[in-house]
Amino acid sequence: MWMKTVFWGLLLFMLVATTMAVEYGARSHNSGPWSWCDPATGYKVSALTGCRAMVKLQCVGSQVPEAVLRDCCQQLADINNEWCRCGDLSSMLRSVYQELGVREGKEVLPGCRKEVMKLTTASVPEVCKVPIPNPSGDGAGVCYWAAYPDA
Repeated sequence: MWMKTVFWGLLLFMLVATTMAVEYGARSHNSGPWSWCDPATGYKVSALTGCRAMVKLQCVGSQVPEAVLRDCCQQLADINNEWCRCGDLSSMLRSVYQELGVREGKEVLPGCRKEVMKLTTASVPEVCKVPIPNPSGDGAGVCYWAAYPDA
């Protein structure tokens, strides 16, 4: 008797889960909390203008004014979905590269190499103490894409 109950319970669960997956667009291979951050789904990527200024200053070794740091951290914290924070930082970094005409292995700004700017950008959540998802669970507040060469 209990086997029938378990069977029907699992069947009902699968039916509900499938219906919800279709309803919320989880048919994609790129589903999960991070997929809510996709501009194709209507998500508006934050410009993070304060973070742009902060990263540029840090990368060349300049002192970052308190107001710039505060603006950056507030803009990052204002991104309600913490899964979107690293994606928005990555988009900001790509736009800085594009704005400055950066190519692989070149200096982004005098005294600032591309790799340094990438790591500086990836560490903004840690600097600001703004939470980001961390699947490894090691407590590091650095965006995962910093570990990949072409990110």
